[in-house]
Amino acid sequence: METEPLLSHQTRATLRDTSICCSADSGYGGTCCSPDEKLQRYSSARTSAVQEDHDLCIQQAVVFIEDAIQYRSINHRVDWSSLRLYRWYYSRVVQWGLGITIFIILALAFIEKPSSLTLTSDLRYRSVPWEPPCGVTESIEVVCLLIFAADVSVKSYLVGWEEFLKNKWLVAYILVIAFSFMDWMVSLALLCQEGLRIRRVLRPFFLLQNSSLMKKTLKCIKRTLPEIASVLLLLGLHLCLFTMFGMLLFVKSKSSNSNSEWQMYFKNLPDSITSLLVLLTTANNPDVMLPAYSENRAYSIFFILFSGFGTYFLMNLLTAVIYNQFRGYLLISIQTSILRRRLGIRTAFEVLCCEKQLDSEINNHMEGVSPHLVMSVLDQVQMKSYYKEVITQKVQEFGDCLISSCQFQKLFDELDKDKIKQHPAMPEYQNACLRKLQVIFSHRYFNLFGNAVALINVICISAALVIFADKALSKSDDYFLWVINCFFILFYLLEMILKIFSLGIKGYLASRSNVFDGLLTVTLLALLLTMCFTYLIHPKWGSDVPGLMSLLELIRMVNLLIVFRFLRVIPHIQLMGLVASTLLDIVKNLRAFAGILVVVYYVFAVVGIILFQGAITPPNNTSVVVNSSAEEDTVNYTAVCGTYEQLAYWPNNFDDFAATLVLLYDVMVVNNWQVFMEAYSRYSSPWSKIYFVAWWLTSAIMWVNLFVALVLENFIHKWDKSHHGPITEQQEAAMCPMTVQLMFREQIKEPTEEELLVRLHQHPHLHLPH
Repeated sequence: METEPLLSHQTRATLRDTSICCSADSGYGGTCCSPDEKLQRYSSARTSAVQEDHDLCIQQAVVFIEDAIQYRSINHRVDWSSLRLYRWYYSRVVQWGLGITIFIILALAFIEKPSSLTLTSDLRYRSVPWEPPCGVTESIEVVCLLIFAADVSVKSYLVGWEEFLKNKWLVAYILVIAFSFMDWMVSLALLCQEGLRIRRVLRPFFLLQNSSLMKKTLKCIKRTLPEIASVLLLLGLHLCLFTMFGMLLFVKSKSSNSNSEWQMYFKNLPDSITSLLVLLTTANNPDVMLPAYSENRAYSIFFILFSGFGTYFLMNLLTAVIYNQFRGYLLISIQTSILRRRLGIRTAFEVLCCEKQLDSEINNHMEGVSPHLVMSVLDQVQMKSYYKEVITQKVQEFGDCLISSCQFQKLFDELDKDKIKQHPAMPEYQNACLRKLQVIFSHRYFNLFGNAVALINVICISAALVIFADKALSKSDDYFLWVINCFFILFYLLEMILKIFSLGIKGYLASRSNVFDGLLTVTLLALLLTMCFTYLIHPKWGSDVPGLMSLLELIRMVNLLIVFRFLRVIPHIQLMGLVASTLLDIVKNLRAFAGILVVVYYVFAVVGIILFQGAITPPNNTSVVVNSSAEEDTVNYTAVCGTYEQLAYWPNNFDDFAATLVLLYDVMVVNNWQVFMEAYSRYSSPWSKIYFVAWWLTSAIMWVNLFVALVLENFIHKWDKSHHGPITEQQEAAMCPMTVQLMFREQIKEPTEEELLVRLHQHPHLHLPH
C-alpha cells in the first residue's frame, strides 16, 4: 500500500537534519556550529517546516470540503503536487472541456457514413448526402480518444494503484479506449471502407463514466431488474396463454368470409404473438378485433379480457413495482452520496486538528479547531456564494472558542438546506401619497389585474384569428387588431414602470416573473415602434411590400409574443406552479436519466443502422413488391391499407443516424409501432421483430416508467411541502428548485460517528493518529 503520512514524518526529518553538527574534522572543511547558531538554525527550520505543513493541511481541508460539496470520494492522493493536479482536474474549465469532448465524439455519428447531412430523410426524395473524406472524422475522433486517455491517466494516478484496481469503471474506461484505438487503426488501414465500426457502439460509455449520478442511476436500474423480471415473466405468461387461446379460437375454416381474423392476425405463432403484443400497447385496437367481432360479437370478450388484465392490470402493476423498487435503490444510492459528504467534512476536521497538534507541539489529539483556521479554509473553498456567506457568519459567532467535530459538521449542514431567496428591500418614499401608491402597485391584486388584462388581450387575438381565418392573405387587414395591441402594449409598459416604482429596480429584477414580463414588454415596444415606422414608409398590410418584414409579419410576431407573455399567469396559480416547477426540476436536476436515455438511444440507433441500413428501398414509378412470399411478383403501386407503404412512412428508416433516432422515438410512443415492425420483418427478416420488441421494453416500459416514478416523487414532495405554512411560504416552497438529494432528505439516515471514523482511517493515502 502507498503510504503518505500526513504531517509529522517530514517535519521531524527536517528538524533532525538541522541538529547535525558540521564538525571541523568531518573531512568537508566545515566548522562546528555554535550553540546560538544551532538554535537559530533549528528555529528557522522548524518555522519553515511548520509553515509548509500548515499550508498543506489547509489545502487538504479545502479539497476534502470541495469533495463533500460535490459528493466525491475522498480516496485520492493528498500530497502537494497531487492536490494541485486534483483541483486543476476538477476545475470548471477542465470539466467543461471534457464535456465538450464527449459531445463532439457522440456528434460524429451525424456526419460519419451514413451521413445525416441531407434536407430530408424520405427515401423517395433524399439526395446523395455529403460525406467527409477519409481521415477527417477519424482525426477528430483520435484527438478525442487522446483526451480520454489523458483523462483516465490523471484519474488513475490520483486514486492510486490499489484504488484503481477496485474501480471497475476506470478499468473498463481503459479497455474501451484501447479497443477504440485498435478499431480506429483498422479503419485507417482499410481506408475507411470497413463495413462495421464497433467503436461507435462504445462511445456512449464516455458519457456514462463522466457522471457519478448517472453511474448510481445505472446501478439502481441493474438492481431493480430482478424485481421487474418477475412481473415481465407474468406478463409473458399472460401473452402466451392468450396466444394459445387465440390460435384455438381463430382457425382456418372452409368459409373464406370467416378466415379474415386467422389470415390477418392468427395465421401462425409469430403473427399471433405479435398481434397480441401490439394489442397490449393498444396500438392496433380495435383493428385486431374487428374481423372476428363483425362475424360474432361474442369474440369481443376475448380481446376485452386480454386488454383488461394485461394493459390495465399487469402494465400498471409493472409501473408500481418499478416505482417502489427503484425508489428504494435510489434512496440507497443517495444515502451513499450523503455518507461521502459527511465523511469529507469529518476528514477536513481531522486534518485541521492534526495541524493544530503540530503547531502546538502536543502529542495528544486536539478536540477542536480555531475559527481563524476554518476561515482560512473557507476563503479557498469553491462553493456557491450564498452558502459561503451563511457558513462564514456561523463561524464568526464562535469568536475565540474552539469548534468541535459536531459543531464543524453542523456548520456544513447548510449545504443540505434549500436556498431561501431574500427579496431586496423596497424603496422608502418620504411623501405619504407616494407610499400609498407604492402599497397599491406592490399588492398581489395589482398582479391579478395585470393577468386579467393579458387574458383579455389573448381573447382579442383569438377572436381576430377566428374572424379572419377564411380570408386570403392579400385581403387580410389587421389594422384594427394593431390598434388594440398598441393599447395593451402601452399598458404593459405602464405596468412595468409602476412595478419598478413600487419594488425598486433590484426588487423588480429579483423576480423571474418580472424579468420575463420586462423582456417581453421591451421587445413588444421595439416591435411597435418598428411597425409605426414601417407604416409611415409603406402603409400596406400585404406580405409583398419591400423591406425586411411587412406590417402583416410584424403584427403576427407581436401576437406570438403576446400569447407567449400570457405564461406569466403560471406562478400565480398554485397547481400550475407546482407542475411548472416539477418540470423545471426534472430538466435541471434529473439530467442523469436524460443521459441514460441518450446512451440507450445512441446504442440502439447504431445497432439499428448496422442491422437495417438500406433494408427498405423506395418504390419505382410503376411497381413495388407487396408480398414477401412472392418477391419477384410486382404489381402497380397500390399498397395494402395500414402498411408502411400505404401510410407513406418513407422518412422513417435506418439509413442514417438522425432518421434512426426519429424512428426510435416513434416506436417509443407506440402509436403504429407495429407498422415499422411488420415492414422490416418483410424487407429484412422476421427476426427483426426482436430488435423492436427489445427497444419497446427498454424505452416504453423501463425508462418511461422510471421517469414517471421520479416525476411522481418530485411532485408529491413539492405538494406536501407547499401545503404547510402561510400562502407566501407555500408558493416559495413550490417554486424552489430541488436536487435529488433534497428530494429524499427526510428518508436519509445519517451516518454514525463510528462509521465515519472507521472509513476515515481506511483512507489509502491519508494516515491520521488514532
